[in-house]
Amino acid sequence: MNAPWWRGARGEWYVIAQFALFFLMVLGPRTLPGLPAIPWPAASRAVGGALMLAGVALVLGASLRLGRSLTPLPYPRNGAQLAQTGPYAIVRHPIYSGVLLAVFGWAAWVRGPLTLLEALAVLVLLDIKSRREERWLAERFAGYAEYQKRVRKLVPFLY
Repeated sequence: MNAPWWRGARGEWYVIAQFALFFLMVLGPRTLPGLPAIPWPAASRAVGGALMLAGVALVLGASLRLGRSLTPLPYPRNGAQLAQTGPYAIVRHPIYSGVLLAVFGWAAWVRGPLTLLEALAVLVLLDIKSRREERWLAERFAGYAEYQKRVRKLVPFLY
């Protein structure tokens, strides 16, 4: 595909939306007037920190497994190989799963109800992005349909 990036032919707008949501989560308001913070500050921080660490570890492990096939775009690189081992044997999109762990961990860490809603928006966006990505992967790799039947999309054993 040689279309200009702004046409979004390889999914560029999904990536832009992702980074806009990340920016909002980190630098935007945590709550609205009248909304209480997420309760139990010590537990919230502990759970949030653990989720963020697990998420970053999963993103790094899955990224290393992809090697030269790694791209932020949902459109697969030319010459990419279908990864089905390591984290990819557990979920089809472990980088997205790791990002989700990290953003929900961040919401718990900052105890922001608005941040939690933004994390839910990231979940919806990554689910939509992964659907588009899977259509491209199915076109590129003959064995992708079988892989989809065998391995869950984002959450092991559930979804």
